Amino acid sequence: MASVTLDKINKLYDNGFHAVRDLNIDVADGEFLVLVGPSGCGKSTALRMVAGLEDISTGELRIDGRRVNDVDPQGRDIAMVFQSYALYPHLSVRDNIAYGLKLRKTPKDEMNARIAKAAEMLELTPLLDRKPKQLSGGQRQRVAMGRAIVREPRVFLMDEPLSNLDAKLRVQMRAEISEVVRSLKTTTLYVTHDQTEAMTMGDRMAVMKAGVLQQLGTPGDCYDTPKNIFVAQFVGSPPMNLVRAKLVAAGDALQLHVGDSTLDVPAVVGKERPRLAEYAGKDVVLGVRSEDMEDATLASAPSGKRLAGQVALTEALGPQIVVHFTFPGERFVTDDTRLIAQETGAGEELHVAPDAGVRWVASFAPRSRVKSGDLIEVAVDVERAHFFDPDTSLAIRD
Repeated sequence: MASVTLDKINKLYDNGFHAVRDLNIDVADGEFLVLVGPSGCGKSTALRMVAGLEDISTGELRIDGRRVNDVDPQGRDIAMVFQSYALYPHLSVRDNIAYGLKLRKTPKDEMNARIAKAAEMLELTPLLDRKPKQLSGGQRQRVAMGRAIVREPRVFLMDEPLSNLDAKLRVQMRAEISEVVRSLKTTTLYVTHDQTEAMTMGDRMAVMKAGVLQQLGTPGDCYDTPKNIFVAQFVGSPPMNLVRAKLVAAGDALQLHVGDSTLDVPAVVGKERPRLAEYAGKDVVLGVRSEDMEDATLASAPSGKRLAGQVALTEALGPQIVVHFTFPGERFVTDDTRLIAQETGAGEELHVAPDAGVRWVASFAPRSRVKSGDLIEVAVDVERAHFFDPDTSLAIRD
C-alpha cells in the first residue's frame, strides 16, 4: 500500500488546452478515492498522469513520498483497470490473469497461488479455462480486476471500469469492486462520471469541472454541504432544485419571496449561516433537494413553509412518488446549470418559455394521491435548504 500526492499538478497540451489546473489531492494509504465529474473535466487525464501514461506539465506527483514524475509506468508499482477490459482474446482467463506475472518472471508456484486466490475472490475459478468471448461483460470485468489484483500493486487505478455494463450489472459490480478493494486494503483511485458510483464506493470524492477541483470530501460532505452550485447539482439524483428568490427582513426574522409564495427562514438557519443576514434585501439562489419536500396535505406544514404549484408529471416508484411540478418564479440558469441539465438529460427544460415558471422535482410519500394537472401545495423543509450567491454561485454559510 502507499499514499499518493498530487501537488499542484497541471496538464497543458501543445495546442494550448489546459486539461488539469493546479490539482492538489492527498490520497491516504489504503484510501478509496473517486475522481468524479462530467465528460471532459480532466479526471481521466489526472489518472493517466498518476499512471505515467501522460506527462505532467508542472507540479509534483509523489507515491509514498517519492517523486515519480519521471519514473516510467512499470516503476511506479501500480495496476490499472481500463474501461475496455483490454483482455487478450486468444488467451484463457487463467493466462490473461497471469500475463503480467509472466512478464515479471514470477515463480510458477507463486503465480499459481496468486491466480487461485484472485479467482476465488472474484468467483472466477470455474471460468479459468474459458476464452474472453465465452464470458459476459461482468465476467470480463472480473478478469481485468483479477489481472490487476495478482500483481499485488501498491496502488490500483480504475478508469470508468463499469461504463460498458448495463444498469443492473453496474450495481452488482460496484458492490463487488468495493468489497474486493476494501478487503485488500490497497490505495485506489477510481474515475467515473457517474455520481452514484462516487457516492456509494468512495471513502472520499473529488468533484472536478473543466480541469479544476471543485470540492474534496466524503460523499456525505459533498451532498450535504456543497461548496457551490455545480457540486450541489452534480452530486445527487435528481439534481438539486434551484430558484432565484428575494431574501427580506421581517422584523427579527428573514423570509424568502419565491414567485407568489413566501417561505419563512427558521432562526436556526440564520444561526448556522450568519452571512445570510447580509443578503437581506438582495437576491439569493435557493436550493432544495427532492427529499426535503412533501405533499403539504400529509405534512401539516404552516403557510410559511409551502409552495403553491401545479403537478406536471408523477412517477410511482413504490417507496416514493416522484412529482414534477411547476410554480411561478424565476429560474436560475448559468453555464453550470446548463452543463448539469445536459449530463442528466434534462436539457429540454432549459428551453421552456421564461413565463412558464420553474419546474421542480419532489419525492412524496407513496400515500400521496396527487396526479398530473392537480393544483397542490408543497411543504418545504427550509431548515435543510441551501443558499447560494447568484453572482459567484458559492454557498452562503459562515
